[in-house]
Amino acid sequence: MTGNNIYPIFEKMQGRKEKEELLRQHGLMIWFTGLSGSGKSTIAVALEKALHEQGFLCRILDGDNIRSGINNNLGFSAEDRVENIRRIAEIGKLFVDTGIITLAAFISPSNELRKMAAEIIGKENFVEVYVSTSLEECERRDVKGLYAKARKGEIKNFTGISAPFEKPLHPDIALDTALLPVEESVQRLLDLILPKVSMKN
Repeated sequence: MTGNNIYPIFEKMQGRKEKEELLRQHGLMIWFTGLSGSGKSTIAVALEKALHEQGFLCRILDGDNIRSGINNNLGFSAEDRVENIRRIAEIGKLFVDTGIITLAAFISPSNELRKMAAEIIGKENFVEVYVSTSLEECERRDVKGLYAKARKGEIKNFTGISAPFEKPLHPDIALDTALLPVEESVQRLLDLILPKVSMKN
């Protein structure tokens, strides 16, 4: 099928403005990056709950619901990591364009990967949250036993051990879960994002 045979429906579809007016909120991507075990998903879940309680519609994207579904054909090679983040960003863009507050919790270990995600979604719709918990603390928690396996060589290309993690250059906010309780992290995030997602009366 060529491009000439694709029926142009986009101008007939309801736009982002109409969807946001229906939901009474602005779409936004909140992108959590950090090492495995840093607390990305924990904060994302707590933030989703807090936003839901205030009447906002959210969607969490993380490894459990992405790697097991749309990206279940991808491994952890450098090429597959890029494609993993690219697909996540494209999915996130669809949610954001529908007016949904989207919370993505992925290691996304390089500045180049995060830059790609921001460019796909739109930098004006992208909030980068660096969960800056140290490697030592993440390894101490080792909630899934992954660091121990990586130290033994049982897991290859494991971020923080046998693969690098680049600290974000200019995150919108940094949160260290070894120093901040979840409630305070969530409150700091609410202070940052509520002005961006709330509809002006």
